[in-house]
Amino acid sequence: MVTVLNHPLITHKLSHMRDETTGTKDFRQNLDEIAGLMAYEITRDLPVKDVTITTPITKTVTQQLAKDIVLVPILRAGLGMVDGIRALIPTCKVGHVGVYRDEETLLPHEYFAKFPPNLEDSVIMILDPMLATGGSASAVIDIVKKRGAKTIKLVCLVAAPEGVKVIEEAHPDVNIYLAALDEKLNEKGYIVPGLGDAGDRLYGTK
Repeated sequence: MVTVLNHPLITHKLSHMRDETTGTKDFRQNLDEIAGLMAYEITRDLPVKDVTITTPITKTVTQQLAKDIVLVPILRAGLGMVDGIRALIPTCKVGHVGVYRDEETLLPHEYFAKFPPNLEDSVIMILDPMLATGGSASAVIDIVKKRGAKTIKLVCLVAAPEGVKVIEEAHPDVNIYLAALDEKLNEKGYIVPGLGDAGDRLYGTK
């Protein structure tokens, strides 16, 4: 299932990120804020359990989260989405996956992976601002599945239809959350209109 979060604040902040004149500081701040805004929708269906607590007035039965939440940013750009979500879920754990895309073949290659334990009993949120060809995201989903993950959400800012199709076909059990679904990929595999290379713009590199 693909969910595009058509919220005025998300669209407003994303427009600043798309603007080529936006500098590193504002790009990073808007990415952090959009991730936080997206977190409300991403977490809407999290499983809960009944617990008994004592308020200042009486005992009552209420609900708390039933599973651990594990954020898995795809290095580098995915790191820019972590703090916005952690502000809402401070108890979440964070794993990391490094995947780079071969500029000629566009195929993903893993170079780093480290996760907290018990992925099979956790809700996994894979974070990457861009879903372009879908190769890197699909590879990371494969990586976490091999380590036992069963409940997986893919969270991206901007996606191309080609990348969405790849994930839907390879991983129909993974829900996709987007701030925007763009037009297409260009001949170099970049999203159009997109926002450029999110990692470079986030960290001021080229």
